[in-house]
Amino acid sequence: MLRYTALRFGLIVASFGVIWGLVRLHALPAGLGDSNYLWVALLALVVSAPLSWVLLRGVREQAAAQVSDRVERTRLNLAAAAGQEDEADDEAREVARGGEPHTV
Repeated sequence: MLRYTALRFGLIVASFGVIWGLVRLHALPAGLGDSNYLWVALLALVVSAPLSWVLLRGVREQAAAQVSDRVERTRLNLAAAAGQEDEADDEAREVARGGEPHTV
């Protein structure tokens, strides 16, 4: 996940550099007044989005698989913990009724 984020950030920075160079060469229009850097930053975000969709597909899919695996492990751990709590509650009720606790 960190790798995808770093690559995505790098793509935005690279897009910013290329677009800034094109604006300085007057190949692209400059922003109004002092808004030149804002214009370049917004254009870099717009340009880098479809580029990252195509160029970072494999890395994005790996990151998604890692997140999915982590969510599944957490879900299983929570289910196991809930089962242990249920067993402890059942045992406490049995002891409260005067029975013997079940030890395994």
